[in-house]
Amino acid sequence: MILLAISSFSCFAQATFTISGTITEKGSGETLPGVDIICFEQQAGTSTNNYGFYSLTLKGDSATVVIRFTGYAAQSFKVSKTSGRINVQLEQESKTLNEVVISAEQTRKVSEETQMSTIDIPISQIKKIPALLGEKDVLKVIQLLPGVQKGGEGSSGFYVRGGGPDQNLIILDDATVYNASHLFGFFSIFNGDALKSVELMKGGFPARYGGRLSSVLEMQMKDGNKEEIHGEAGIGLISSRLTLEGPIKKGKSSFLVSGRRTYIDALIYPFLPKDQKAGYFFYDFNAKLNFILNDKNRLYISGYFGKDKFYFRPDYGDGNEDRGDLNWGNATATVRLNHIVNDKVFSNTSLIFSKYNLGINFLESTGNDSFELRYRSGIRDFAAKHDVDYRPNAKHYIRMGASAIYHRFTPSAITVKSSDDFENENEIDALDNMEGGIYIEDDVTLTPKLKVNVGVRGSLFVTDNRSYSGIEPRFSARYLLKDDLSIKASYALMNQYLHLLSNTGAGLPTDLWVPSTSRVRPQRSNQIALGLAKDLENPRLTITLEGYYKKMQNVLSYKEGASFLLVGAFDDTQKISWEDNVTSGEGESYGVELLIQKKVGKWTGWIGYTLSWTTLQFDDLNNGEKFFARYDRRHDLSIVGIYEVNEGLTLSATWVYGTGQAITLPQANYNVVPHEADGQFFFVNSAVDYGTKNDFRMAPYHRFDIAAQWHKQLKRCERTFELGVYNLYNRRNPYFYTIEDNGNGNAVLKQVSLFPIIPSVSWTFTF
Repeated sequence: MILLAISSFSCFAQATFTISGTITEKGSGETLPGVDIICFEQQAGTSTNNYGFYSLTLKGDSATVVIRFTGYAAQSFKVSKTSGRINVQLEQESKTLNEVVISAEQTRKVSEETQMSTIDIPISQIKKIPALLGEKDVLKVIQLLPGVQKGGEGSSGFYVRGGGPDQNLIILDDATVYNASHLFGFFSIFNGDALKSVELMKGGFPARYGGRLSSVLEMQMKDGNKEEIHGEAGIGLISSRLTLEGPIKKGKSSFLVSGRRTYIDALIYPFLPKDQKAGYFFYDFNAKLNFILNDKNRLYISGYFGKDKFYFRPDYGDGNEDRGDLNWGNATATVRLNHIVNDKVFSNTSLIFSKYNLGINFLESTGNDSFELRYRSGIRDFAAKHDVDYRPNAKHYIRMGASAIYHRFTPSAITVKSSDDFENENEIDALDNMEGGIYIEDDVTLTPKLKVNVGVRGSLFVTDNRSYSGIEPRFSARYLLKDDLSIKASYALMNQYLHLLSNTGAGLPTDLWVPSTSRVRPQRSNQIALGLAKDLENPRLTITLEGYYKKMQNVLSYKEGASFLLVGAFDDTQKISWEDNVTSGEGESYGVELLIQKKVGKWTGWIGYTLSWTTLQFDDLNNGEKFFARYDRRHDLSIVGIYEVNEGLTLSATWVYGTGQAITLPQANYNVVPHEADGQFFFVNSAVDYGTKNDFRMAPYHRFDIAAQWHKQLKRCERTFELGVYNLYNRRNPYFYTIEDNGNGNAVLKQVSLFPIIPSVSWTFTF
């Protein structure tokens, strides 16, 4: 309220006027988020929100403003108190001829931004970076950024600043995505053809984000072309994809549909022996409708649906039968209404549905005997949120809002049947929970050099017979040492009421989402960061150097020997819930990150380096002593380069290096004689000593990938032919280790590698 009073007084103290409007892409009508609108003579500026809306209050009767956005031609024009609503269309630079370009001001200056620990990646770059089997993958590109660790060889899972995979909030058009992987973690579910923007926040979170400790990955789908029909089709080694977009009513409404499916199962099925029939497939489907209701209201309806299925159906020819499948999938749906209240106030209201399900089915039949197993788990959300953007003047950008989520968790449900009339349903009761949040934040310019974002978020979680609440202060600031050099600092307290139980840390579909309960407390973290940001004009680079420290509490893990299938699941007398199988502890992570990034020009890409430490401590694990997290990596380096040789040829390459993951290996085997302990008699023949948890390091990971894209303009479309090579020098990176007998009675350690050198080829047609 104090900030509102101050800003209101400043508005009446002198003559001002406000311009506002929506900025879109010329030719498609696609709204553009993050566009800068600047008045240099008054040192005032703002940027468009996620829906392309901007509002800027200026002094006097008239002024000159500049609109700039990476990859688009800048525009400069006069505005006055009679201008009012100004909607602007920006044209991509590659399509402009003989236009006046304000080259010195075309890219956003990272040194001017309040927010730190945030990286946005142009979709055009994501499509040019080499990829495993040619499958362009947003999450694989995210892994190439400093502060982000990969889950393992080929995995699309990611770990940010020492946090687990459940501590990443993944948002697609306001909807939460709970399991973002295909093919057991090797590919993500996000089809780049359907995406408009990708932004990763690793710390210094604004108050509008909550519910996770480590990162926010926010993605927006394209709105759909409102002027004409366009499409993109691609054919690769393992999948094909098709995207169509166009107007429903020209200039007023549009649609987007995008689909992708593998054909691994169709290709290999005819060549498998009858007694070894098996297959696997996944598919994605994105859809979006966009309606301009009038000058002040827009309606968006979007959804995502995807599924993975692995199955086997051997035919033994003797009447015996084995059948089984493992399937998992996501579904999201979002209805959003944008409303321009006036020149200074913008609101967005969203209704959201999100669902993730895992299923395992197995049937064995031999003669008259049969055995059947069915396993289910999942999470389902219904949510509503309302956000308001208020820009009283050029020095304040105030955001406020509230949200409510109704969660339903099904941690585990098992049904077992057999032909001898045995039937057991270990049906775990669904857990219903309510989660709510309310926030306010202000991005305020205190002096020409000092700008801060200060906010607070209140969160509430209601579970079985108790509730949890938290006040979460957020703060970030930048101070300009020079016009292109700033020092930044941030602090964020985060509460997380959801947990992911994993035995492997690899982000497999068998990992379980569970809520906080009266026995399991919410996770909490405190993170501070300090950094420098520098913009170079020639060459046009941005450089950021950041150090961080994060302390995590109530981190959840399985107890030793526990399983997602739940001990005693087949016995009515031993129904042990997931709460009996877990233990909570603390985590600590700190490190330094360097990013050198270039977004425009013939050469683009980045160099990212991370030096970090991550440790965990659980009273029930490792004798209560601290141990390195599996995803702890001392050094992590990524080099990404993209070179536009000419309009017909693009070359790209990546090289990555990382310290080996920390894992636990057996130290010794002991013979054990049958004995009695605590009233029970044990017939164990041997025991294994695993020593200190995660005290063995895998071999270092490194890999070099290259790709070349040939573009050719045909009569009705543009064709892109891509040839790529994954792991060019055939590095045998470790996937896991086994201990085997060498035949002389001695145990030897054997490394198992997954991906050798793999060439790929794909065709893309844009029309």
